[in-house]
Amino acid sequence: MTLQSFLKTLKTTKRTYPSSIYNLLICSSSTTQSLGSPEKPVSDLSLSTLRRIVSDPDIKSRKCVSFFRFILENPSLFSFRPDLGTHLSLSLRVLSERKFSVARELLRPVVVRYPFRDIASGVLDERGGCFEAKVVARFFNSMIMVYSDSGRYDEAVEVFECMKNNEIKIDEKTLTLHLLNLRRSGETELANGFFRLMVASKLDVVTVYSLTVVVSALCCDGEIKRARELVEEVETKPNIVTFKSMIDCCVKRWNFEELELVLELMEKESVVLDLDTYKILIDGFTSYGKIEEAEKLVSAMHDKQLKVETYLYNLIINGYSRFGLVEKAFEIHSEMSSRGVVSDKDTYWGLMNGLCKAGKACEALRLLDELRVNEFEVDEAMYTTLIEGCYGAGMIDNAMEVVAEMVREGYIPDGTVFERLADALFEVNREEAGMMITFVVKSGIKPSSCNDVIKGEENLSTDLLPTG
Repeated sequence: MTLQSFLKTLKTTKRTYPSSIYNLLICSSSTTQSLGSPEKPVSDLSLSTLRRIVSDPDIKSRKCVSFFRFILENPSLFSFRPDLGTHLSLSLRVLSERKFSVARELLRPVVVRYPFRDIASGVLDERGGCFEAKVVARFFNSMIMVYSDSGRYDEAVEVFECMKNNEIKIDEKTLTLHLLNLRRSGETELANGFFRLMVASKLDVVTVYSLTVVVSALCCDGEIKRARELVEEVETKPNIVTFKSMIDCCVKRWNFEELELVLELMEKESVVLDLDTYKILIDGFTSYGKIEEAEKLVSAMHDKQLKVETYLYNLIINGYSRFGLVEKAFEIHSEMSSRGVVSDKDTYWGLMNGLCKAGKACEALRLLDELRVNEFEVDEAMYTTLIEGCYGAGMIDNAMEVVAEMVREGYIPDGTVFERLADALFEVNREEAGMMITFVVKSGIKPSSCNDVIKGEENLSTDLLPTG
């Protein structure tokens, strides 16, 4: 706003108030502070005049707020300090215009200086005055948030009780935001206690959102049973987000007994699994080793025409491979192909790992060729798996060939790999053992069990290392 526009809005003020106060209003404006503030105390301004100014409809509320702040920030210029009544009057006026953030900023110093009972008395007296009941309700709801944001949770409860006892309309969104503050602060018990106050009040303030916040807080503390019992206890119908918190907590803690109860409750409430919840369950089942249960969930996803991503199949393939059930892993691979789900590098790694664990290194090497045909990158983990698989199957020459390819691709195997291969070569008095040790030394790797050989092999060339 330009200075001219500001002066225009104050034309009535100029006629009504002394010139010194009119000039002070201009000085306190954000558009004119650069002109400097008065150097001498302003004797014309009194507390009663200030009260009249902040309630004057001819002065816009934002100018009143700016003027009020100016007085608070320059106490040496005035012979008084704004009292509680003036604070409240201005706050209520701002709230009548739905300027909630400005009102909360005005209220923060108030809650520090005055006990809530004094604040409440001052505002409740206004209910029969010029402010409507809905404005008074906005004030008390704002007070809950001011106390909540300041970490003064006992006072927030006091405001809630005051509103309930005086039949002031409580905004359920405000209560949910307060519960979120409690959860973020780790005050789970306070959140649970406040929510139960909401339920006990018999007011229409409990929503699925507030229920979900408390359930989530309890689950974060591992209190899955209490979270489930809370859902069973209240009349508010939970949604999938409410159950997702409990399901996620169950699978992460491998608490499948409680998970079964949660899923039964979910069915009772007629809440169906969504895509994200299926993913959570499949991840949890496969990490624990319940691979068949995960496989059934994937089938259910297909039945419901939900998109099944490649990584979900990879979890199942890795699960079967981990237990040496490589045939099942390949069955899953065939199924995913038939359903049009494209394999990726991790799919092949899972199959390769399963073959190596099952002692089928030859098949794993053929799978490596398939990887190359499909132009997937062979990474360090795959090379290491193949080397260990070949070593375990007694295929030392093949293991050496994989090592050579691995080195050519810029990967240096772990010292343990060299150590195992060197030990195997020593057993058959292979000349390659010495070359292996030389390569290890020149690579800066020192396997512990090969120290006796290192001294005698320092000058051998590594050029004879098999190149595949």
